[in-house]
Amino acid sequence: MSMRFLSPRPRHAAAFVLMGTTMACAHGVPPVSDASVQTAAETAAMSRSEATSTTVEGEGARLEVSFQATAGGPLQVRYRVHNTADADLAVFDRGNRHAVLIGRQHGGAVGDPSFREDGGDVTLSHVALPLAQPSPTVPPVPLAAKLVAGGTLEGAFAFTAPTAEAPKRMRWCLGVAPFDEADFSAPEEIDEVEIWQASFALAERQQTLCTPWFDLSSGMFAPD
Repeated sequence: MSMRFLSPRPRHAAAFVLMGTTMACAHGVPPVSDASVQTAAETAAMSRSEATSTTVEGEGARLEVSFQATAGGPLQVRYRVHNTADADLAVFDRGNRHAVLIGRQHGGAVGDPSFREDGGDVTLSHVALPLAQPSPTVPPVPLAAKLVAGGTLEGAFAFTAPTAEAPKRMRWCLGVAPFDEADFSAPEEIDEVEIWQASFALAERQQTLCTPWFDLSSGMFAPD
């Protein structure tokens, strides 16, 4: 399924704008007015916001994502999913049932992402995974948040890549699928979010929304 990356347009600055201001001094440069300094700061903040936020448009879903990376620290990811369809949507960001049962994850919380390394590139994923073969004794049943038509779901997580070398680029993918009750069971309402156990078959039918690559050295997403 094809997707297109849109120009960053975060709707709520408090959640998505990550600002940094840099001031430099040089001999022989005349002083500037307070108004000029303010304008420069606002320009730098706007540029930083555009560099660290992106929007991915899918079929019936829009994903707004913000990345923040600090030297030696984890990648901080904040996101907002909009259901733009006229039917309910399942969002596969809640991990799996086995992780909850063994206490590795709090029920209803955003799960740990899976990851794949390819050279200096690392892809993080919150998606419905297929059932491994041979099947484990306690299958890791995918968990999904139900997002009603026209609704919005917010989440966040942090990730430190357990790789031998620090990654150069990272991206994140999120799986979503139309919510058909035949594919879901055992609903729970946790923190005002409906969490459902999903069929493993959805691993083959989900839509995957992926951000552009995020360059960790520059702190910027790749151009569209």
